[in-house]
Amino acid sequence: MDAYDQKILAELQKNGRLSLTELSERIGLSLSPCQRRMRALEQSGVISGYRAMISPAAVGLNFSAIVFITLRDASSSMVRSFDAALVDIPEVVSADRLFGDPDYMLHIVTKDLDAFQALYDQHLATLPGVLRLSSTLVMKSIVKNRPLAL
Repeated sequence: MDAYDQKILAELQKNGRLSLTELSERIGLSLSPCQRRMRALEQSGVISGYRAMISPAAVGLNFSAIVFITLRDASSSMVRSFDAALVDIPEVVSADRLFGDPDYMLHIVTKDLDAFQALYDQHLATLPGVLRLSSTLVMKSIVKNRPLAL
């Protein structure tokens, strides 16, 4: 990856809807080489996709929580089962497996506290292998969806 590739990535992180013409002008490269580089970055998996960033509050999702989960055992089959079950819960907007205790950190976004409580009781507490759940409420998001420092 050279300086042009890094410029392409930096510009697309700021605005993924740039036209190819705008992108090539911003990075100082003609249209054809810019297009080839973009295609190569996509095919190699460096660019993994494009999507719209939606304001949760604008669509009625006003509640956010972080949930820490500790599993009963960390066997590979239990971890696989747990991971597979998480994928089916759309309110989980991010999930990270951690070293140490707890085993997982989930970011949950729901309509309100009642919706979170129902999700917690009916889905999160019944996930495979759960020993302990601990949650905290998000007061305010300070840094969110920050572009990667290239």
